[in-house]
Amino acid sequence: MPAEIVETNAQPFKKLDLDPVTLDIIENALRNARIEMDATLVRTAMSPGIREQGDAFPLIADPAGKMIVGQFGSFIDGFLKGFDGTIEDGDMIFLSDPYSCEGAISHSNDWLVMLPVFKDGRLVAYTAMFGHQSDIGGMVPGSMPIEATSIFQEGVRIPPVKIWRKGEYNEDLMKLVMHQTRKPDWCQADLNALIASCRVAANRIIEMADRFGDDVYYSATQELLARNHRAMKALIGQAIPTDKASFEDYICDDGKGYGPYKIKCTMWREGDKVILDFDGTDPQSAASINFYLNENMFKMFFGIYMIMVFDPQILFNDGFYDLIEVRIPEGSLLKPQFPAALSGRTHALGRIFDILGGLLGQGTPEFLNAAGFSSSPHLFYSGWDMREGKKNDWFQLFQIGFGGIPGRPLGDGPDGHSLWPGFTNVPNEFLERYFPLRIERYETEPDSGGAGLHRGGNGIHMTYRFLADGAVAIHDDRWFVPPWGVNGGHPGKRATKVLERLDGTTEIVGNKVEDVEVKAGEQLHFITWGGGGWGDPLERDPELVALEVRQGLVTIDGAREYGVVINEDHTVDTGATEALRSDIKGKRGDLPLFDYGPGIEALRSACEEETGLPAPTQPVWHEQQTAEAAE
Repeated sequence: MPAEIVETNAQPFKKLDLDPVTLDIIENALRNARIEMDATLVRTAMSPGIREQGDAFPLIADPAGKMIVGQFGSFIDGFLKGFDGTIEDGDMIFLSDPYSCEGAISHSNDWLVMLPVFKDGRLVAYTAMFGHQSDIGGMVPGSMPIEATSIFQEGVRIPPVKIWRKGEYNEDLMKLVMHQTRKPDWCQADLNALIASCRVAANRIIEMADRFGDDVYYSATQELLARNHRAMKALIGQAIPTDKASFEDYICDDGKGYGPYKIKCTMWREGDKVILDFDGTDPQSAASINFYLNENMFKMFFGIYMIMVFDPQILFNDGFYDLIEVRIPEGSLLKPQFPAALSGRTHALGRIFDILGGLLGQGTPEFLNAAGFSSSPHLFYSGWDMREGKKNDWFQLFQIGFGGIPGRPLGDGPDGHSLWPGFTNVPNEFLERYFPLRIERYETEPDSGGAGLHRGGNGIHMTYRFLADGAVAIHDDRWFVPPWGVNGGHPGKRATKVLERLDGTTEIVGNKVEDVEVKAGEQLHFITWGGGGWGDPLERDPELVALEVRQGLVTIDGAREYGVVINEDHTVDTGATEALRSDIKGKRGDLPLFDYGPGIEALRSACEEETGLPAPTQPVWHEQQTAEAAE
């Protein structure tokens, strides 16, 4: 049964007509409240993933649970439908189980806090925030086991519970939860930071309602939703055709030797509504790469992409959701059945953005982006620090890596950036101060960005020297299927990881591995992939290519991908460049809209030679096995 909202004041809000100035002031005050949530979190959290990198996401919603400002869209409406309890003044909800909120948080590491905001006996808003916890127990440090086949192996699962009930803190619940984690100090501080951030936003909402009046505040939120609806309705009518368009991309492997896994989406418009259908997506994996995709979250992803491409001035909110219908097959990689493992969902989550770009750009190539850094590579390093002067303390690092952003219509993709615009890198000084390691190298990987009129951003080459024995785990992708280029641009270079052992030998390690033992003094080269290129590389200014050779972004050999010949002094050989470009043009055919590189089977055949790793085996699901047996 749905949640019961307990209000002591039953008077409904009045919908008022507002002048533009008042609406603008409240809109920007809400934006600032969201920014203040982030600032509070950063000042209060302890774990590097949240404090240094910003892996947390705020939300302010109206009394019906519709997001007014935020990023991932609102989960509150779905939560209210499934929460069998009351929502009262002084309550605060705490949860982490994706299956309890229809995937609004997508793995158990994300702890979510939701605060209903009451004023004078009426519910006026919700504030909420979730953040990635560095450890929640489970079978491996970091709680993201590649070998997991069930969510029960991934650490503590928290159903919707009241961490505060009518103003009283549930201390026993917190003791129980913190007892499950290897890093209770980090988790307690990060949870307190989430709580503080929600309370700060609640205070700002009360201040706005006091200043302008409850009805004015409420009316402003409804007008912001309605304005977004009008804008998105116009964008959909202009940009989405009634004819069906499909696009598919892949997760390279599952860490157990199987892959790639296909994600497919088909899009079309029916009247004012756009349909996004994931029929044709592969069934769920037996491993942990499943992504429980919440329909409202994907609606927000779609809306953000539409807004950023076509009209960046529009405020993100939930006002347009009735204009989008999302269809996800049950039992698929994007809607796995309980208790499927979910901890490694970051690759599918990121790949959704490449698929959206491919879908929306087919009809408008001038707005089309290449494939970019559509994941969040993770490095885990843990063990006991037994160096002289240390106390045999447990250390545990969780770090998110960066890579190449795609080439775009307006220019090159940035080098070494995050999939999420708000993320920042962990400073090397922080890593070296708090963990037994030294950063020997932190630079862009030359030639990793795909060649194009607009170059794809380069990936990052980061070298860690371990100063204590320990174990390493890696979560990354795009090592098998390359990030595609568009409008004649070339694919980006794939990811690779190399270990240098104490005896001088090197070994290529997989991009989804765990429990890799490392010794003090050994080095890991963590190399991420680049973004795909945009446009014809032969149209890029040769002098710009030469400049990037001098800057170390492109090599002399890599310059030839642009048809540019570089002299030993790193200047352009004009005559040789003209000849090379003429030769390339004479041999190539029409430029493809999408350049995926070799097909899947060709990639399999060349995999070990090109990557140093065995090719993944094509997954076979129970339905296929049954059909083949019947034949």
